[in-house]
Amino acid sequence: MRKLATSLLTVGLLISGRSLWSQQTPNPPTSSQPDASQTQTGAKPAQAQAGQNGPGQDGPGQTPKNPQQHQPEPETTLKVDVKLVNVFVTVTDDHGSPVGGLTKENFRLQEDGVEQKISVFDKESALPLSIALAIDTSLSTRSSLPLEQASAKRFAGTILRPVDGLCVYGFSETVRRSTDGYTADLKHVEEGIDHIRVGAATALYDAIYVASHALDKRQGRKVIVLISDGGDTASQVDYKAALRAAEEAEALVYSIIIVPIENSAGRETGGEHALIQLSEDTGGKYYYATSAAALDDAFRKISDELRTQYLLAYYPSARASFSEFRRIEVKVAGVSEAGAYHVRHRAGYYTVKAGF
Repeated sequence: MRKLATSLLTVGLLISGRSLWSQQTPNPPTSSQPDASQTQTGAKPAQAQAGQNGPGQDGPGQTPKNPQQHQPEPETTLKVDVKLVNVFVTVTDDHGSPVGGLTKENFRLQEDGVEQKISVFDKESALPLSIALAIDTSLSTRSSLPLEQASAKRFAGTILRPVDGLCVYGFSETVRRSTDGYTADLKHVEEGIDHIRVGAATALYDAIYVASHALDKRQGRKVIVLISDGGDTASQVDYKAALRAAEEAEALVYSIIIVPIENSAGRETGGEHALIQLSEDTGGKYYYATSAAALDDAFRKISDELRTQYLLAYYPSARASFSEFRRIEVKVAGVSEAGAYHVRHRAGYYTVKAGF
């Protein structure tokens, strides 16, 4: 009996030791997160982790074959898997026209006030575009909807190339996709724009959230073009969740704010300001539109900007602290007109994804 008890105790200790070792091994990402094949190559931001792979990273860590020779690290050790951070930059002059012809040496990039080395520089006119076109179909925009549809179709005909993809969303009290995913088929896009349905309320933030979720799985540049009066009356997510979703998807938000032609009565100024801030924080831009001509002009300017952007990418330098949100600042230097240039880019990135 004593020998049997000793044997059982030995087996128990071995099993316990093996269980302890398995707890120290990094776990794979959950199935709800995009795998490596769905992420943009070298595009995901740095992930701060304690023995667990974050979204968009390489596969899970491998257990050493001989645990006796590779003891697990203390629990206080914080591992950081540094990923390339993409920053899409738009530079315009005092007249709002895009500035081309700049070089890598003309840019200075900082993260949380610390100078960063630009590892990748490119002019983005040839990189594929994924555009989520979200059109407000609530009662407050019913009178202007035909103009918006006609202008949106002209924009699609101008911007789309075979390598690009555009998805049409209509949103009222719910968000409805009216194209079969992202497509460069102009006829299919135009049919999708024609078939959006008028509703009652406005789920603006839900539309941003849903579009960001889809764009997060796309490669290349990602853009959300919103046409709305800015009011939100029916969303299940709030402004902060919508903004974070767009930032995590690396999506630039361009807002075309529809203003009532007759007078300012009934304008949703709070919603307008929210769209303005959201556009600025993601590196996009906002436009006001009071007529069909103004709509066409806004779409033309968006198209011009998307063809004249720069990509700056860097590996974040080591830091003593690991804040969840890292702020990015880009400046233009080395050219005589730099003081008159306006530089737009996303405000920063999250080191840990909230998930969708």
